[in-house]
Amino acid sequence: MYKSFSFFFLLFSFVLFDAQLDEKKLDELIQNSLSTFDVPGISVGIVKDGKLIYAKGFGVRSLKNKQPMDENTLVGIASNSKGFTCTALAILADEGKLKWDDKVSKYIPEFQMADPYVSQNVTIRDLVTHRAGLGLGQGDLMFFPEGGSLTVSDIVHNVRYLKPENPFRTTLDYNNILFIVAGEVIHRVSGLQWADFVEQRILKPVGMTSSFGSYKNAISANSQNIIDAHAPVDGKAVAVSHDWNETANAAGGILSNIKDMTTWAAFLMNGFVTKDGKRLVSEKNAHELWSLQIPDKVGANSPYDTHFYGYGLGWFLSDVKGHLQVQHSGGLIGTVTHFTLIPDLKLGIVVLTNQQAGAVLSTITNTVKDSYLGINDRNWLKINGDKARKNEALFAKQKKEVFAKTSKFESDLKDEQFIGWYKDNWFGIVEITKAGKSYRLSCKSSPKLKGELLPYSANAFVVKWDDRSYDADAFFILNFDENGKAVSAKMKPISDVTDFSFDFEDLDLKKMN
Repeated sequence: MYKSFSFFFLLFSFVLFDAQLDEKKLDELIQNSLSTFDVPGISVGIVKDGKLIYAKGFGVRSLKNKQPMDENTLVGIASNSKGFTCTALAILADEGKLKWDDKVSKYIPEFQMADPYVSQNVTIRDLVTHRAGLGLGQGDLMFFPEGGSLTVSDIVHNVRYLKPENPFRTTLDYNNILFIVAGEVIHRVSGLQWADFVEQRILKPVGMTSSFGSYKNAISANSQNIIDAHAPVDGKAVAVSHDWNETANAAGGILSNIKDMTTWAAFLMNGFVTKDGKRLVSEKNAHELWSLQIPDKVGANSPYDTHFYGYGLGWFLSDVKGHLQVQHSGGLIGTVTHFTLIPDLKLGIVVLTNQQAGAVLSTITNTVKDSYLGINDRNWLKINGDKARKNEALFAKQKKEVFAKTSKFESDLKDEQFIGWYKDNWFGIVEITKAGKSYRLSCKSSPKLKGELLPYSANAFVVKWDDRSYDADAFFILNFDENGKAVSAKMKPISDVTDFSFDFEDLDLKKMN
């Protein structure tokens, strides 16, 4: 892994690294994390003082082929792509082609939100700071899971049907959909698709020569060293299909590896200046990217004495033991990643995985971070391992209780009372059909979302999805008119394990026939 460095640099790196954290102990931590969190493969990189001092892979990149995970293995970095979207906007701002506070309608005249005032006033800055009023993950079903039929144009249009959960510019509610709109701004201003702009104007100049702006581009290039995603099914990680819709690239489409992501970290901490001295973002806009745009509450009993927390432009910002921390995480079905910078320590930590066990990210990142902050070993592996097992037991209990009830309940509903089409304005049509003695639900705009309907109560079913890697079974709750005919339906997850991007609760389904 260190073949590209001189012997002198090699020696210097180990001396520097050992002064902070024992490399053997870090190796052991990562190796133990594989089994503790049932993750097939992990790769980790550390940058300190502008130099790569650690870059290793552990485990396998796929349970199918058992090929090793290494520092060159490509992983979908998911929402860590948001920092690239905002860097792209900063580049265009420096070129005078847009301003952060330009109205979105200046570039996308047809764009509307549910509130006319917000439609007239929402800016590019609002799109990328999670403060426009949409709720956590609201609208994500338009692109999640992968395989849906809605286009970027459809998504831009359908935002008008999403009813905001909070007043404009008052709260931080993490949302992907408006980053897709921001990607469309980049497309219309530059004339390039988001993935092409990012590859040409950011990845190549920075030196991220192995990375791609989209999964499609990586496959077209015949990349071989790439992960399979993995998700728990019946309590054990199995390989699952890649999950990311090309329409959502601006929110999370980049594929990269430790080698390139540590290059990205060094570039950012060098003031957005490349190795060959080229500045890609002005000092003014670099400062803007890392300035707090919308605050959020700091959790109680912060392990790092954190006093502020919030979102900048594409980045989560906070303080840890008196130091500014710039970070982001990313998650797909079967993949989670984490990227952390402490700029005044010139420290960057990157963790990429091929399983959706989020606890592994903080276990590794916090252990490395603590060593550079002078904090004694807090055994994050045990802390997070115990917490993960407790949560898994809770989620299993929630699901078991629900399915136990479905196994005992027999519905008195007649087919003509509820079978048919239900439509939500932003998501599209959901259909209920009968197959033998069983009922089925399918989503027209998201074909992979299909499953069996199990009677649960007098007016509710449980949707058991065919793809068991989703872990997102949901209640389908019917509302009836005075004649006992279904007129509408709502949905909500049956357990807290469900990812927020399965935003079933945002659906407002009306019976069509």
